[in-house]
Amino acid sequence: MAECIAASCSSRAVTEANRATARILVRMLEDGSDNAKAIAAKEIRLLAKTGNKNRAFIAELGAIPLLCRLLLSTDWMAQENAVTALLNLSIFEPNKARIMEHEGCLRLVVSVLQNGWTTEAKENAAATLFSLSVVHNYKKMIMSEPRAVEELANMLIRGTARGKKDAVMALFNLSTHPESAGRMLESSAIVALIQSLRNDTVSEEAAGALALLMKQPSVVHLVGSSETVIISLVGLMRRGTPKGKENAVSALYEICRRGGSALVQRVARIPGLNTIMQNIILNVTKRAKKKASLIVKMCQRSQMPSAMALGGALTVVDHSLVGNNTLRRAAIFSNGELSNPISISVPVP
Repeated sequence: MAECIAASCSSRAVTEANRATARILVRMLEDGSDNAKAIAAKEIRLLAKTGNKNRAFIAELGAIPLLCRLLLSTDWMAQENAVTALLNLSIFEPNKARIMEHEGCLRLVVSVLQNGWTTEAKENAAATLFSLSVVHNYKKMIMSEPRAVEELANMLIRGTARGKKDAVMALFNLSTHPESAGRMLESSAIVALIQSLRNDTVSEEAAGALALLMKQPSVVHLVGSSETVIISLVGLMRRGTPKGKENAVSALYEICRRGGSALVQRVARIPGLNTIMQNIILNVTKRAKKKASLIVKMCQRSQMPSAMALGGALTVVDHSLVGNNTLRRAAIFSNGELSNPISISVPVP
């Protein structure tokens, strides 16, 4: 009991000490010299790195508007520490609102993403947008901010590995908004996501974002018309993590579902597709299995007319082969002989 009381007292003492420190630092941000403001930003960055209690009372003391001012600083260190402090503060959910609701703060974060003095400042600006974009109500605000989406796309193409990761996650979050497709088309974001399918660092998130965006037919035809996209998605289905495979299957499903018969036939002609789909159906997530099964069915339907033109082939179901909730399908000619039979496992609904 005595140990618990001592620990509680110690914890309260640390909290009060941190609060007193934050109060001093915020005063420095407000009234100090340029050098003092840069030092204060650095210390607030460190204090906000851990603990929501710290993040809460730093913001309550009025640090966010003062840090936003420093985003305009010609001192690279002051700017870098200020944007990183905002990033750390934004981890605490109520602080996201404080940042977004402070007039001009979002615009200043985007300006650092575009023209920041250092690579780290630009990366942390992208990470701040990623953090803010978690909140649904802020997605449209971010997309409406001039240059925000364009600069995230630019970071995705030209940034460091860390910068690319934050940029693609921000774009993924924005893609979940129902009005995102038009904005992504206007900017270079979709092109950046397509190119990123070939980058193992960000390919899984890029596939997930494209799957969301391709719910709009205009996006499907832009994405699906590229042979490279389809090949990249199939490659991700082979080598990706379970989540990456699910994202790739979802993207390929949208291409087949919304892209028309020509795109379905292009997918159906991919070498080894049947084996890949069987592996997905047997080994990956429930959602991925369902979409893989639907892709198989669409590919089968797309090949039926050409098969019948060659020899009156029919696609039939051999119910004697049903087992373990699986149907075995084969193409059989009218004379009863098999011609290059394709056997694909499809779960029974």
